[in-house]
Parts: sequence; structure tokens; C-alpha cells
Amino acid sequence: MTDTTEALRVIQRGTEEILLESELVERLQSGRRLKVKAGFDPTAPDLHLGHTVLINKLRQFQDLGHEVLFIIGDFTGMIGDPTGKNTTRPPLTREAVIENARTYENQIFKILTPERTKILFNSEWLGRLGAADLVRLAATYTVARMLERDDFSKRYKSGQPIAIHEFLYPLLQGYDSVQLHADVELGGTDQKFNLLVGRELQKFVGQAPQVVLTMPLLEGTDGVNKMSKSLGNYIGVDEPADEMFGKLMSISDEIMWRYFDLLSFAPPDTIATMKRDVEAGANPRDIKFELAKEIVGRFHGGPKAGNDAMRNFIARFQQGEMPAEIPEIELAGNGRGMAIPRLLKEAGLTASTSEAMRLIKQGGVRMDGEKTENPALEIPAGENHVFQVGKRKFMRVRIR
Repeated sequence: MTDTTEALRVIQRGTEEILLESELVERLQSGRRLKVKAGFDPTAPDLHLGHTVLINKLRQFQDLGHEVLFIIGDFTGMIGDPTGKNTTRPPLTREAVIENARTYENQIFKILTPERTKILFNSEWLGRLGAADLVRLAATYTVARMLERDDFSKRYKSGQPIAIHEFLYPLLQGYDSVQLHADVELGGTDQKFNLLVGRELQKFVGQAPQVVLTMPLLEGTDGVNKMSKSLGNYIGVDEPADEMFGKLMSISDEIMWRYFDLLSFAPPDTIATMKRDVEAGANPRDIKFELAKEIVGRFHGGPKAGNDAMRNFIARFQQGEMPAEIPEIELAGNGRGMAIPRLLKEAGLTASTSEAMRLIKQGGVRMDGEKTENPALEIPAGENHVFQVGKRKFMRVRIR
């Protein structure tokens, strides 16, 4: 085990909130191996870098000598987490949940240490609860307490329906903590209510309440919205190295520091030096290279993969005389996206949509360095790409 002061410093880095920090210190000082829990509902088959903000923190707990309980919410996933939703979320089928769960198992060990990770499916205990058990569990919380949750409160006040089963979700997540005697539970800032329910249920049954750590939500490649597959602004951990590198290079210089803070394993002093170098005139692109190399290397077998991806990126872009500074523009897609001919016209890269279509068909348009020859291509809202028309016209375009 590491010295408590040093361990606390590691845990605090990048963490939004610790409830209660005094309890965490007490448990660290005990010298015993803590059970550190995090749950993931397998609602989609792929993990993305937004998920890894939390998984990286789990790895830090492992490096400090503690045990990770990685909960795949195959039971709760069939309910659907209502967090942040303004409508009732449709439940997933059992088949879809299991298929997605399999891919999670393969992906998490790109970060976590297998020997100190227990992968558990919460259907193991939640599936055994009978009707009487669920009634007793529901009796531990009032409707008024549930309506303190921000998304429930907003939906109730606006007349949006809330299904009874949605109230069960935080209770079942909290019951996971009771079943596992969790010492610590991690989640995004949007999960705070659910995590605190776990504390309350543990108190109710006479257990020491878990310490709650909330982690920031990582913005996607658009630099605005939370990284999400549904918004198209995500970087998947299983994406090919060149694609991952290109997406990381597409983020804005401003959001790059957020990615360093939440994703990089570089020491804080090193990141601070990089910031000073940019302030002194260093090209932010070169700093972004370091970020992209580190992340690609992490998921594709080491530093060589990161260096290879950088060389491929340079070959595609810089040897094509891509300028160091590319102007940026945001276009209104009304939440739906935009056809590429209209995008090129509104971005000022062509005089008209007909000119855009002609150039696309002639192979004179590139998106992120690759020729785009489909004039019917639709760019989804939330995505961020570099477009090139001819040899000298470049624009980084984001659709909102």
C-alpha cells in the first residue's frame, strides 16, 4: 500500500467530488484492500474515451493496491438508466444486453489489471429478488426523495411522464453496493444521486456507507456536448489507430487541455510545462501530437502504435500541404446534420451546392484527409471534421 497522503493525492487528481473525504482517508489509513465499485449498463456495444475517465481512476485504485468490482448492469440495463433523460428510456432486450456485455469484458482490460478486477453481472443477485423483496426495497425511499433528483424533478414539473420502474433504477444500483459491501463507488457527476442512494441503503442495513467519487463528464470531439455515440462526437476505444489519432487531432486547441487533464497519465508538472510552452509560442498541434500518441499507444499496444499513427497522419495531412492553422466554423444543422454539398457552400469552400457536387464527383474534396466522392453524404450533428477543397482551401467545420 502507498502512503495515505500520496494515495489521496493520486485519487483527488481529476476527481470532481469525494463524499466524504474524511471517510476515504480513514479507510486508506486502515491498510486493508478496499472494494472499489463502478457500474456500467451495456446499452451500446462499445466503450469510448468518455467511459475511460472513470476506468482510468479505477486503474489508479488498483495501482494503490485495491480491488475493482466492475459491475455490468445486465439487469439494470433492461430497465434503462433514466439519468439525464427527458423521456422514459426504452428497455433493452436480454439478448442485446448480453451481446454488449461481452464486448465490455474485452475492452476494459486494455486499462484494468485482470488480477485485481472482478467482473460481476448484477443479474446474479437482482435476478433472485422476488416481489416481496422489491416491495421492501421500494419502502426504503419516498417519492418526495426521488423527486429531489434533478431529471425526475424537471420531468414532473413539465408534465413529462415518469414510469414507476424508473424509480427502481437508483434503488437497484444502490442494492448492488449493499450486496457487495462496497467501500467506494465511482460514477460520473450525473450519477451523484444514484451513488448517494447506495450510501443510504448501506446505512439502512447497518453497513458502513460507501465513499462516493464523482468524475467529470468528458466533452466529445465537438468540444461542447458530453461524449456520446448517439451524438457522433465519440472516440471509441476499439477504433483503428489511425482513425483514433485523426479524431484526437481534430479536437480544438482549447479542449485539448481538458483531454490532457482527464485522459493523460502524464504528470501534472509535465502538462503544466506544455501549457507554458504554448503560451510562449509553441505550436499547439505539436502538443496535441503527444496526447494523440499516448492515447493511441494505450489502446493499440504501446508507443510504437502511437508513433506509427502520427507518421501516417503527417503523411496524409502535412505532406499534402495542410496549413498549421485551419480556420473553424460552426454551422446550424438544427440537430439533424447537413448534406456535404450544402456544408461546403455554407462554410465558404464553394460558391454553390452545384459546384460542391461537381468537385466531389471529380475527387476534389477531402474530409479529414480522405477523398469524399459521395455527394449524398450526410454529416451528423455534433461531428467535427476538416474539409479541404482543392489544394489551398481548408476549414474545420462543426455541425450543431
